[in-house]
Amino acid sequence: MGRPDRLTGAGTIHGMCGRYALTTPADVIASVFRLIDVPQMPPRYNIAPTQSVAAIRAAESGDRDISMLHWGLIPFWAKDPAIGNRMINARSETVREKPAFRAAFKRRRCILPATGFYEWQKTDEGKIPTYIFPKKDDLFALAGLWECWQSPEGDEVESCTILTTSPNALMKRIHDRMPVILAPDAFDAWLDPKNDDGDEVSRMLKAFPARSMKTRAVSTFVNSPRNDSPRCVEAVEGTDSLF
Repeated sequence: MGRPDRLTGAGTIHGMCGRYALTTPADVIASVFRLIDVPQMPPRYNIAPTQSVAAIRAAESGDRDISMLHWGLIPFWAKDPAIGNRMINARSETVREKPAFRAAFKRRRCILPATGFYEWQKTDEGKIPTYIFPKKDDLFALAGLWECWQSPEGDEVESCTILTTSPNALMKRIHDRMPVILAPDAFDAWLDPKNDDGDEVSRMLKAFPARSMKTRAVSTFVNSPRNDSPRCVEAVEGTDSLF
């Protein structure tokens, strides 16, 4: 997910998974991800970096819980938390080696539920905002990592990043990257902090099947992260699904 303009505090984002939506009711999220309790959350149509996002993690009890994390991973060793503004994504091909992500990849993996995500397609007329969503009335499970950073004063910030991979056949027409979307049968192994089999975990980081996704052109209203309403996901008048 990328975007063409500037985010407050997050710099300019190109070639990244940088916007998504989560409008599913809490009870449905709880059912899909086997959560005991999900707080009521307002529908979000334009989630942007540096904001708080819902993330599903393994709990010490063995269950799963959902928490609000800062989007933009702050490595535990960082001296300045602002580094997180550049850590909204982690490339799946190098995540095991990168100092900012390798510890989290081993033991602190999470899922960010999403109703859909955005990408900006380059055309002769400029960049067209595109909304990508499941063909079925379902949720995407974006693969993420989380980290806990502590300030010199002892304050803690929990933050996260979204993993990206090479695009599938549908996404390739729009962009050269896409978020890693996990299949339901991968949830347990992905979230298990005791699963330190790097090869097994890495095999989950693949492109989601194009046949299970739909896209549609939306208006430039979504370009500004200040806009967060159903209008963000509405099709541009006179257009159908792009592919």
